[in-house]
Amino acid sequence: MDVMLGADFWIGLFKIVWINIILSGDNAVVIALAARSLPPAQQKKAVMLGSGAAVVLRIALTVVAAKLMQLPFVEVIGGLLLLWIGVGLLKGEDEAEDSGSVARQGMMAAVRTILLADLVMSLDNVIAVAAAAGGNMLLLILGLAISIPLVIFGSTLMIRLMERFPVIVTLGAALIGWVAGETITSDHVLEAFVLTHPWAHYTAAACGAVLVIAVGRWMQPGKADAPGRTA
Repeated sequence: MDVMLGADFWIGLFKIVWINIILSGDNAVVIALAARSLPPAQQKKAVMLGSGAAVVLRIALTVVAAKLMQLPFVEVIGGLLLLWIGVGLLKGEDEAEDSGSVARQGMMAAVRTILLADLVMSLDNVIAVAAAAGGNMLLLILGLAISIPLVIFGSTLMIRLMERFPVIVTLGAALIGWVAGETITSDHVLEAFVLTHPWAHYTAAACGAVLVIAVGRWMQPGKADAPGRTA
């Protein structure tokens, strides 16, 4: 009980919640993009399942994140995965399937996408959270648990905005591409190069955003087989 009443505990808890508010914006975009094509009832389930499972994943990841970040090419692979996720989310923008079993598969596919994207995008974030927790697992779990409704609210709001302003879907996919480029250049192997060439970080981020939009749009149903293209 003394731990729960200590000032350091509450300060640490505030830090973890605040860090998650700041760093979870891109995660909310991914969740919204993955769930936006589902029926409203399944949107809520996918957002809640994806957000909750992602937080559990973050807790587990925090234990090994510092060591993972030092392995060569981990973030390069993660960045490439994000590019693939971004293209897939934008490519599926106009796809809609309504049958029961297919809809269930769609919800589980959305949850898998949320988990995979959160795994990659949280590598940097969890180190900041772990530092704020100072090794206190109770503090870490409570802080991340409190963050769940914040991420769910942000994701739900993004879905509503995407329905009203479709251009946000493209901007969201571009954000994933941008983060992918940043993730690749943050890899331990490229650290020396990026330090001597700071422009590489932003160039890679911009290229990632452009690549996701270009490939995702090209692969959208009806566009890849447009007149003038051959199968």
